[in-house]
Parts: sequence; C-alpha cells; structure tokens
Amino acid sequence: MTERAINTGPREWDADTYDEVSDPQFEWGTEVLERLELSGDEVVLDAGCGSGRVAAELLKRLPDGGLIAVDGSEAMIEKARGRLGEDVTYLVADLAELEVAEPVDLILSTATFHWIVDHDRLFARLHAALKPGGRLVAQCGGEGNVAEYAQAIVRAVARPEFAPHFENLAAMWNFAAPDVTEERLRNAGFSNVRCWLQPKPVTPSKPLDFITTVTLGPHLAQLPEELRRPFAETVLAEAGEPLTLDYVRLNIEATAA
Repeated sequence: MTERAINTGPREWDADTYDEVSDPQFEWGTEVLERLELSGDEVVLDAGCGSGRVAAELLKRLPDGGLIAVDGSEAMIEKARGRLGEDVTYLVADLAELEVAEPVDLILSTATFHWIVDHDRLFARLHAALKPGGRLVAQCGGEGNVAEYAQAIVRAVARPEFAPHFENLAAMWNFAAPDVTEERLRNAGFSNVRCWLQPKPVTPSKPLDFITTVTLGPHLAQLPEELRRPFAETVLAEAGEPLTLDYVRLNIEATAA
C-alpha cells in the first residue's frame, strides 16, 4: 500500500539513474545499519528510503517486524516497491510534515536530512512518530559537506547564461554542525543524544550522471531543458578533474523521551 501525504519537496528524482550511481550512499547506509541493535520484531521507518537499496538490507534484519518506507519522491517509492515487495508500507511524504498511524520503534535515515532546511520541525515530527524509548539513527550531510564543490556551483550559477534563472532560488541544503544538531534534538524531546562528523570523499565513476541525479536536482529544475546539460557540464568544469566531492557525513543517534 502506498499512502500520499503533504509533500513540499522541490522536485522529483530520476530513480533509475540514482539506483545505478548511488554506491557511495549505499555504502554509507550499510555502515549506519551496522550501528543498529535489532531484535528482529521491531517496526522501523526508513525516512528517505530512496530506491530502497539500504531498506532491502534492513528488511533482512526484521524477520518478525515491519518496515515503513517513506520518501518525498513518487518515483523513488515505486523503485523501492519493485525491490522490496508488497509486505512493506509505503508513504510519499515530506519528512517535515511526517505523520504515521502508529508510532514506530526505530527511525533510520541515510543521505536525506540535509535536504530539509527546517531541522527543528523535522526533529519534532520524527519524535512524534516514535514510541517512548524509540530510537533515531541517522546520517546526512553535515558541516563542511561538499564545501569546495558548492563553490563550483556558485561560479556556474554566476555565468550570464544561467544567472537569470537563479534569482529566486531558495536555500536547499542544511549542512548542520553536531553541537547545533544535538541542541535541536534535545529541544524536540530527544535524550541520549550523540552527533559526530565523518569525512567521506567520493570520486564518482560517472561524474555527469552522478551530479545531475544526486546533487544538482534543485538547480536543474530552475532551468529550461536546453540549459540543463550545459549547466551540469559547467559545474564539472569549474570543479576540476577528476571530480572529487568533499562529502562530510553527520551521524545522529538519539532516543525519544
């Protein structure tokens, strides 16, 4: 079953290409899975399930439990459904507006929270979705994430052929610091809070496919079709070869009071 809730996300995703190029996100996600202590009968919500690659590994650890796969992209949910099958509950929703019928035991999230600007609201909604004593285990982009690459995007945006299309572009990423995140989590009602950063540089094997699918979606959505590939190619040129993305991951662990 797929439910649809309020979704204020900026765009759809190319789920097929994401599934092909998202090896770094999958590897980070499996590392987060290793931190989970599961009995196997929990109900777990995957907050930002993407194409379902990490969720498939999670599902193997829940022989007597349940999985709710949530993503803001209908294309991602359909890709995940093809991988995970019909025993999973699917929800198309903006995590900042998340509502669930029954609280869950655990929320897992990887490579998602940095796309949500309002972390105070995000953490409040996640807390409301957890049972008392339920756990939040997550990883997303953190302070310093893709800082050099972001400057390449800024230089490309400033080009005269592209600049008029970005005059009203809103903030799209929230790469938060650990201490700020810990305070936000406590304010949302979490306890046993722990956050830390990890550098995770990536050199994509298919750089153009990777950036157009994984990093530039909101920018490309601002452009007419004929300018999208030229813009992505300009970003690549500004970033230099080989493209190395200076990823920094923010790890999050907390318990719902």
